[in-house]
Amino acid sequence: MPGDGIGNDVMEATKIVLDQIEFDAEYVHADIGWEFWCSEGEALPERTIEMLENVDASLFGAITSKPKEEAQAELAPELKSKNLTYQSPIVRLRQHFNLATNLRPCKAYPGNPLNYREDIDLVVYRENTEDLYVGVEYHPVPESLSEELSKHPKWARFIERASLEDIAISLRINTRDGCRNIVKAAFEHAKTFGYPTVTIVEKPNVVRETSGLMVRTAREVAQEYPGIELWETNIDAMCMWLVKNPEQYGVLVSSNMFGDIVSDLCAQLVGGLGFACSGNIGDKLGVFEPTHGSAPKYAGQYKTNPMAMILTAKLMLEWLGEKSEAERLEAAVAKTILEGKSRTYDMGGTDSTLEVAEEVARNL
Repeated sequence: MPGDGIGNDVMEATKIVLDQIEFDAEYVHADIGWEFWCSEGEALPERTIEMLENVDASLFGAITSKPKEEAQAELAPELKSKNLTYQSPIVRLRQHFNLATNLRPCKAYPGNPLNYREDIDLVVYRENTEDLYVGVEYHPVPESLSEELSKHPKWARFIERASLEDIAISLRINTRDGCRNIVKAAFEHAKTFGYPTVTIVEKPNVVRETSGLMVRTAREVAQEYPGIELWETNIDAMCMWLVKNPEQYGVLVSSNMFGDIVSDLCAQLVGGLGFACSGNIGDKLGVFEPTHGSAPKYAGQYKTNPMAMILTAKLMLEWLGEKSEAERLEAAVAKTILEGKSRTYDMGGTDSTLEVAEEVARNL
């Protein structure tokens, strides 16, 4: 699923590398992205969902998303009167297939001039289907909801200041099972790869119920892993400590919104989104994507760093059980970065997306 913008560029580059590995797979193209929102009113067509029911894994490029009014304006004329609402296709994929685990490694490869430090080896586990991303939102606020909220003493403050038409509400919804599953995945990773700590990143001193549930559940899960210490920190403090002492942390785990924020910070520590890979993992399907956007102004120019997408393919190989090929691929990426013979503009080089991919392929 190349998607939009530079998603096509980096997907083409990654195919060069996978072909060099002789990855034994049938590639099936699936439609997704802004083009299909504009022409069909659906960025994730039903035919793509049906196709994903019958594949082993999915490699996803990038997606363009725009605010509500802009999305409506770009619909085909015959669709503008149909009251269609744009929904993020990647969020829909995560929820439809229950891709509850979002895995985001952030590793500093020696030789990368963009590294903040070279001793960083972090992984962020982000709950992927709950929290503020569930899309339960209201604007204006329905009278019936206001009546229910009036039972809470703090709601009166808003009613006194604004009309229901001038209030917007987004619900943060976390479940005990969702919290437990993501924390357990983080501890399992720490156990498998020898990390001594797992850090839960939340804000329970202010967001007492949802973050509180996450932290309480983490404490319960930690009892099942006596050799691994649970550290607790607030999201704002975590951002500061990661800039100050990133080498002290290994496995971080958080809810959806905070995990999204902290994983981008971690990515910048190791060179930026051009190196940031991720996996959306469920019981039956894995959707693997770089965490960068579609960067429409660079689409088709082959300027973008393909390393994030290539490392995303490495995560896919691991998940499919192709561990030796995943190790070979990461070693080739590491060698390419260390030698510095081929670099895109963000690393101070002049090579194209495809030229960097070809260098990785040579190093394989």
